[in-house]
Amino acid sequence: MTWHQTIVVGNLGGDPELRYLQSGQAVCNFSVAVTERWRDRQSNEQRERTTWYRVAAWGALGETCNTYLSRGRQVMVIGNVSARGYVNNNGEAAASLDMTAREVRFLGGRGDGDQGGGWQGGGQRGGQSGGQRGGGQQSQQRGDRASNYPDSPTTIDDIPF
Repeated sequence: MTWHQTIVVGNLGGDPELRYLQSGQAVCNFSVAVTERWRDRQSNEQRERTTWYRVAAWGALGETCNTYLSRGRQVMVIGNVSARGYVNNNGEAAASLDMTAREVRFLGGRGDGDQGGGWQGGGQRGGQSGGQRGGGQQSQQRGDRASNYPDSPTTIDDIPF
């Protein structure tokens, strides 16, 4: 048995686009920018590199992403990534990182005030039936370090590091 999973945390580069296939299946496409920042040891300058992921969320997950996500919103996407090569408009070789989302967590950011929540594929979120979105209010009231992660342990002693 093999398993491939990638976790990406970043910000949406634009508003999501929802469409329906002829079969009636919903698919929501959006891009996520992941920016790494570091200080160059030799020049002592601040460096930055942004990697873009093209995400596809299917079915109810896609419909929920279209409803709650918008440009600049911070998300965590869990799914499978594939690389695709192509020739860009300038005739140069380029690559695209395409991701099929299995789970999307809404992390807040860009001043929207939401601290948590999310949606998992399969109609469940955090063990709750019915695919409820939420976590923001409850997480803020708990007041522990794990509160930014809705399904994480509720006490600091349960954190494995």
